[in-house]
Amino acid sequence: MGVRPDFLKNSIIIGAHPDDELLWFNSIMRQADQVVIVFRHFWAQPELCERRKAAIAEIPHPHVTCLEIDEPGSYGCADWTQPVIDEFGLAFRHTAALRDAKRQVKRVMNKMTSDELPVAPAPIRDLYEANYGRIRDAIRPMLHPGMNVFTHNPWGEYGHEDHVQVFRVLEDLREELGFTLWMSNYCTERALPLATQYFKRAPGAYIRLATDKTYAEQVADVYRRNGCWTWADDWAWFDEECFMEAPRAMEKAGPHSHLMPLNIFRIDEEVSQSWLRLATTLTATTGVGYLIAEMT
Repeated sequence: MGVRPDFLKNSIIIGAHPDDELLWFNSIMRQADQVVIVFRHFWAQPELCERRKAAIAEIPHPHVTCLEIDEPGSYGCADWTQPVIDEFGLAFRHTAALRDAKRQVKRVMNKMTSDELPVAPAPIRDLYEANYGRIRDAIRPMLHPGMNVFTHNPWGEYGHEDHVQVFRVLEDLREELGFTLWMSNYCTERALPLATQYFKRAPGAYIRLATDKTYAEQVADVYRRNGCWTWADDWAWFDEECFMEAPRAMEKAGPHSHLMPLNIFRIDEEVSQSWLRLATTLTATTGVGYLIAEMT
């Protein structure tokens, strides 16, 4: 593999859910010193817990750690058309209240029938807020000045509230500990309203790397064999990934704004695990976007 680049020395990948470490960081995962996965148990799919445990143990990397924090079930709770950042990650809309109403109905139904429906242990918002502190306390001892920390981007790739929260925790710890925080370059149309808030008036420096498709398939097969692969079976890996140091603040958008090349893909929300990929690289410039590559 040649000389190891400086940005991978003393490096750690921190992904929210099992397989996030692969989906957004496969160009560097093989060479990273450590891989950390935040969540394992998910109350809505309790069977995933042991499957994920088995898969994590089989990942072909010498240093993989899971923090064993429970997923709150926050996906889709924020208003992605007008996202609002708060101290825990993202503010929620009425969807969270509707889910909590369903939670109360399920609790009643479980008392009336022998069929046990999965029920969240507390309101989704309460779980989400509590997780901020749990994640911070669990990750902090692993980090120190001089590290290269790779994690989700501040818009959560395809717009996942848990991903945003993990980024915000690490953004907070960066200010305290002084490590270098790198972010991924994946994005969907859903996440663009938040992503554009991080565009800059001037182009920033970034690293462009070829993806490691052979290794990516090896790791993906581990998740598939264990029945906990959350992505599409026909997902096609992008040819390249870009990473840049995470912005320290938002800027007011100007007539021309920049970030780095983005790997843009689209999710078909109507069919479970049916994902439509735009194999494109978008130069993130408001007003003018440059699409490079193929449609598959």
